[in-house]
Amino acid sequence: MAITRINIGPVHPSTHGVLRLVVDLDGDMIERVETHIGFLHRGVEKLVETRMYMQSPAYMEKLDYVAPLSYDEAYVAVVEKALGIEVKERAQYARVILLELQRIASHLLWLGTMCNDLGQMFTVFMWSFKDRDMVLKLLEEASGNRMFYVNVRLGGLQRELPPDFEAQTLEVMDYMEKRTAEYERYIERNPVFMERMKGVGVLSSKDAKDLGVTGPVLRASGVEYDVRKNNPYYVYENLHFSMKSQEKGDNFSRYRVRIMEIKESIRLIREAFGRMPASGDMAGMPIRLRSPEPVNKVSKLSRELPRGECLMYMVADPQKPYRLSIRSPSFINLAALSHIAKGQRLADLFAILGSLDLVMGCVDR
Repeated sequence: MAITRINIGPVHPSTHGVLRLVVDLDGDMIERVETHIGFLHRGVEKLVETRMYMQSPAYMEKLDYVAPLSYDEAYVAVVEKALGIEVKERAQYARVILLELQRIASHLLWLGTMCNDLGQMFTVFMWSFKDRDMVLKLLEEASGNRMFYVNVRLGGLQRELPPDFEAQTLEVMDYMEKRTAEYERYIERNPVFMERMKGVGVLSSKDAKDLGVTGPVLRASGVEYDVRKNNPYYVYENLHFSMKSQEKGDNFSRYRVRIMEIKESIRLIREAFGRMPASGDMAGMPIRLRSPEPVNKVSKLSRELPRGECLMYMVADPQKPYRLSIRSPSFINLAALSHIAKGQRLADLFAILGSLDLVMGCVDR
């Protein structure tokens, strides 16, 4: 049978207006998927090089508009490393709590949009957005902003957490724990969901490592690597963190890893509140437009974002970054799409694409 080439996106609900896929088909079986990005080019790495250090966190948050706090923290952390600034202990616990809240919010949005892409589970879409809103309100309480927080400062946070923040957060976590069990019962009894997820889009552990994928996509293929465990930062090494993984590497395994990570984030938040020092300051330095001398010429770090490992490499100058390079998890995971989709049916392409949990700002940075 002759190969047929079709164009999908960027004007397509499942490619969100910013991703174009050129698909070669043999009948309805996928032979090749070629990804075209460039519809959302932000040029953030070059913009950062034209601005003084703390003028850039707001730009960084636009890279992942589903989990903006994660990129905010990663950028400020690489600046702190370049300038030799230590983060206060209470602020380390507070950052971990906020980052895990952001992870829960990100996974909930993925869960709702994934089920919506499958076409049969709009109920989950509505549920997950309602529950995510509760987490966003907590992040708003901590930062004063609802979506783009710009809350991380050199050495700490913009301000102390509100007095009743712990009680509010723990109440939401109690609700979220019960709610996650409801998601599992409802979703995993849905025959459409199970048929389109189980055994579809398989990525072996060897191929996952060869392709360099990261985050839940990597752990769903049985590769146990999580920066929080393998290269811990802040107070993660003081917490009883359990890495979550699966073995089969299919769409369903990627779903299961994210569900388990929501549960683990809930547990980490509770433990972090229990271990956080009762006294001490967590407020960071005021925004400084010029860094103090001396600087470490090269600064690099890795962070476990909701979508996977983010690497930042900065060549520092006293006034602003001379160079900044970012290895973004969505970009790497998208590169594996053609390999995963080969031999699958066209109808399964969108389930596979959704299971990768891509944010195009993170891809086309």
